[in-house]
Amino acid sequence: MTPGTVHGVGLGPGAQDLMSVRADRLVRGARNIAFFRKPGRFGQARRIVEGMLRADASEFAMEYPVTTEIATVDPRYAAQLAGFYADCARHLVALASGGEDVVVLCEGDPFFYGSFMHLHSRLTGLVPVQVVPGMTGMSGAWTATDTPMTWGDDVLTVLTATLPEADLVRRIRDTDALVVMKIGRHLDKLRRAVAAAGRDGAAWLVEHAAMPEQRVTRLADADRVAPYFSILLIHGQGRRP
Repeated sequence: MTPGTVHGVGLGPGAQDLMSVRADRLVRGARNIAFFRKPGRFGQARRIVEGMLRADASEFAMEYPVTTEIATVDPRYAAQLAGFYADCARHLVALASGGEDVVVLCEGDPFFYGSFMHLHSRLTGLVPVQVVPGMTGMSGAWTATDTPMTWGDDVLTVLTATLPEADLVRRIRDTDALVVMKIGRHLDKLRRAVAAAGRDGAAWLVEHAAMPEQRVTRLADADRVAPYFSILLIHGQGRRP
């Protein structure tokens, strides 16, 4: 039997009309849909494609065993996630080995801080795997500010707010343009790091970029815990004609 293909499909920042034509076609035609989510949640990737799936689509929700309950440096964190990804990969291999194509929904781009990467490394060599790139969340975020992100020779640095505070300060100070992802409960630490780097007056916080609940504020005016889908931006001010 000819095996099916597992497609890692980038959905873009959150709006259906910002998906690629290829992603739209695969999502609408898929008999098997897989997506990640927290237990008890609908799942952001699944929410993005609401109303697009065929009536007979079979859905496979991959529910994380842990998110923030255990520190990432705790050996239990890696062990539980490794087992989780292995189980998910086995399920997808079984479907593909039976001749079924599977579309795995991925927020943003599958190869950019996405959970699909952990499946890709486990599936490659076992069944056919194809990746459909998607517009990244950071692209949607800087578009929401209506301001160019990089000029001329500006160096753009992408960080995650999960880094130690001292590392954040050093890297924020040393770059021209900045994107910080995975903020959530790290907002206070990030705020301190931006201030220590002397760049708090230039920092913007974009929540839910390209989604109906999009919100753009200066970091100095942010008055609450940032949701997971938040991105901090500092725009470059480099060479221009």
